[in-house]
Amino acid sequence: MTGATRRQPDGGDRAVLLVAGLAELAVSTIGSAVGGLRGLLGRSDTADLVREAEADLRARGRLALDRCAHVPPAHLEVLAQHVKARRAAADGDV
Repeated sequence: MTGATRRQPDGGDRAVLLVAGLAELAVSTIGSAVGGLRGLLGRSDTADLVREAEADLRARGRLALDRCAHVPPAHLEVLAQHVKARRAAADGDV
């Protein structure tokens, strides 16, 4: 069927296309990383690079955990507490 037109993908087709695209991206990224690692193996300062990479990964992990674990108070909640404190102070002063 050389003259057949393509149909629009439905929800299931979209999911499959998305997963296939992500898999292709992962494979190409891993291929690039392996090529980079081969280049690093010939360097004399590989141990230093590994230590720096480990420190960087730990810092990134710490930032990610802090971003997920620490939830700042809701802005409107803070404003409501200020209003409540001002009203209580005004009622006490009169």
